[in-house]
Amino acid sequence: MTRTIDFGLFAPAGAVMDPEALTRAAEYLLARGHRVVEDPGARARHQRFAGTDDERLAAIRRIAERDDVDVAVAIRGGYGLTRLLDRIDFDALARSGKRWMGHSDFTAFALAALARAGLVTYAGPMAAYDFGAPVPSEFTWEHCVGMLGAHEHGISLALDGPSRAVVEGTLWGGNLSIVAHLVGTPYLPAIDGGILFLEDTAEHPYRIERLLYQLHHAGVLRRQRAVLLGTFTDYELHVHDDGYDLPSVIGHARSRFGVPVWTGLPFGHARDKLTLPVGGRATLIAGDGTAELVLRDHA
Repeated sequence: MTRTIDFGLFAPAGAVMDPEALTRAAEYLLARGHRVVEDPGARARHQRFAGTDDERLAAIRRIAERDDVDVAVAIRGGYGLTRLLDRIDFDALARSGKRWMGHSDFTAFALAALARAGLVTYAGPMAAYDFGAPVPSEFTWEHCVGMLGAHEHGISLALDGPSRAVVEGTLWGGNLSIVAHLVGTPYLPAIDGGILFLEDTAEHPYRIERLLYQLHHAGVLRRQRAVLLGTFTDYELHVHDDGYDLPSVIGHARSRFGVPVWTGLPFGHARDKLTLPVGGRATLIAGDGTAELVLRDHA
């Protein structure tokens, strides 16, 4: 039986475009037997953001200081956390004892928290996109509470990549554009021997390849033991691509970057997603088209 979780919903990046989705998210979590608090600034708007930079910083501080929040869930991504990274006290957030969860633009927060304070966060569902969907994914929910409720969480997956391989290391990553964006800054954690997971949306295959080359030329990829690719959604191929598609990019990456690459990780801008501890430990045991991913040391 899953213990009761106190969820805190806050908006550190983009403005909530569908207020009804936020209402549905709260109702969904309450119906599952959990408690929910909504930050007072959750529905604020300033231009494309959920309030001014100062207002969104205040929202992060408020959630961190609340005694009635266990898990702080970003309402949505979009853009905005990059503007705040040098003003967030990540050490204070680590001391708060909260768990922080989201994906997309939240990758900037997650990687900066790991780099600056060693704080493990969670790449996982967000309030509006996932819990507030008209029909939320049971897969996403089960893996979220499974991850949050256990010191070790094992998942059987259908992954395409090297077979009969066992890889262990620090799990980290998130949105590819954000990971590449943080190269050369103090907000990208220096992970050696890690397992890097990546996803993105609305990026053409050539831009995905270019972002991977950024990580390659910066020396990030060669320091990893494995790369796990999630979903890459909402792009459109053109006539002049002439067969240059995402599988072409993945094949090139496997031949060029000197790191084992697996595809098929259920994570990204898609309905079904795992919850992954950014900074936790992971063991990947790969067979022929199947794999076991064991996550630990994240509580």
